[in-house]
Amino acid sequence: MAGEDDVGKKLFDSRAASLLVGELRGAFASGATRSYQWRESQLKGILRMTDDRERDIAAALRSDLGKPELESVVYEVAMLRNSCKLALKELQHWMMPEKVKTSLTTFPSSAEIVSEPLGVVLIISAWNYPYLLSLDPVVGAIAAGNAVVLKPSEIASATSALLAKLLGEYMDSSSIRVVEGAVAETTALLEQKWDKIFYTGNGRVGQIVMAAAAKHLTPVVLELGGKAPVVVDSGVNLQIACRRIIAGKWGCNNGQACVSSDYMITTKDLAPKLVDALKNELEMFYGKNPLESKDLSRIVNSNHFTRLTKLLDEDKVSNKVVYGGERDPTKLQIAPTILLDVPRDSLIMKEEIFGPLLPILTVDKLEESFAIINSGPKPLAAYIFTNDKKLKEHFVKNVSAGGLVVNDTTVHLAVHTLPFGGVGESGMGAYHGKFSFDVFSHKKAVVYRSFMGDAMIRYPPYTDGKLRLMRALLGGSILGILRAIFGRS
Repeated sequence: MAGEDDVGKKLFDSRAASLLVGELRGAFASGATRSYQWRESQLKGILRMTDDRERDIAAALRSDLGKPELESVVYEVAMLRNSCKLALKELQHWMMPEKVKTSLTTFPSSAEIVSEPLGVVLIISAWNYPYLLSLDPVVGAIAAGNAVVLKPSEIASATSALLAKLLGEYMDSSSIRVVEGAVAETTALLEQKWDKIFYTGNGRVGQIVMAAAAKHLTPVVLELGGKAPVVVDSGVNLQIACRRIIAGKWGCNNGQACVSSDYMITTKDLAPKLVDALKNELEMFYGKNPLESKDLSRIVNSNHFTRLTKLLDEDKVSNKVVYGGERDPTKLQIAPTILLDVPRDSLIMKEEIFGPLLPILTVDKLEESFAIINSGPKPLAAYIFTNDKKLKEHFVKNVSAGGLVVNDTTVHLAVHTLPFGGVGESGMGAYHGKFSFDVFSHKKAVVYRSFMGDAMIRYPPYTDGKLRLMRALLGGSILGILRAIFGRS
């Protein structure tokens, strides 16, 4: 994008933000973003950019997070590519008005729901999956026909710089912009009036975003997080269960993912076997010295390293480590760490861990786990491993979370027919697949009538007969209407 590099160097204050929004409102008002051709061309631009620059993207992710190439390609590049391909395949269908039934009240008539773009939207993304979580919402915003400002996370600085550069080269800069920066730049953006704000991150900043949006009555989507539990029952294949838990915890950015298992609940009887199985699989995946493994991401920065160290070193927790705990502050690395029977009032159980630490709580009966889960804020995800049909049904019925997975972790993200989003403190609004299109669209109700069939009963002077007939029409009963016509009601 022409001049985008300069924007990053110049002072980006409220005035600059206001000018930027004004330019994008002008572009949106021209109608350019509403056409199928524009939407298609921009989605193809993202797809081409992702294909052309895959190695640069992986290199930026390695620089920001030490992310293994496989994780970068599979969980960021390929998932974004799939989102683009789906949107391109389904876009014409998504854009078509949806015909709906009408009632006797408006007979004769027809009706439809028209999806129209909201206008100019702001997307503020996160640092942990900085490519995917920046552009996946952009795919939905473009598909819906909006003008977009993307604010990448400054914590993942290499990916942020790459996004600013690549979107300038591959996208329509009159309607799609990137603003780099930190708190000052984000504050300047939040002072503006937007037609929607989409934020991915933590709850503390989510409150700031929502408060700023409220001043303009701007709707928001908040993709937050929480303490995602994983419940493990006896009688399951422990090896497979542990592999899937590891893949969704340490195999997802070394636990720095909003859907990673935050803590585990199992029975006192099963816990020793479960810990042994986890140890065996972790050693098989990452070796005897995981700090030397090339298949684990590092902690994103020193602040988060210090935060995680504080959780691990708390007096009531430090003696609960049964595996791992090694760390290297010079390389910002913490080994996969398992803690058994941590106190529920410890720091590690009070806040989202967002790192490679996995505390295990034990109960006498697994049914007790539901009360533990429901005693805290509703998480973004919750998982259970069991072969017990009644336990599965009880889990689905009684555990409230953004999404649930039975006998695996995190895989619901790959199902584009499912909405992805939180509930309660884990967020509001959902996206992925058509839900991404819908979340950036206004569903406009349209009724069509002709000048035929104009009924005098809706007009004054009002009479008892008109009242009877109107009641019958609104009730929708043919028999009631006939009784009203013939004066029998």
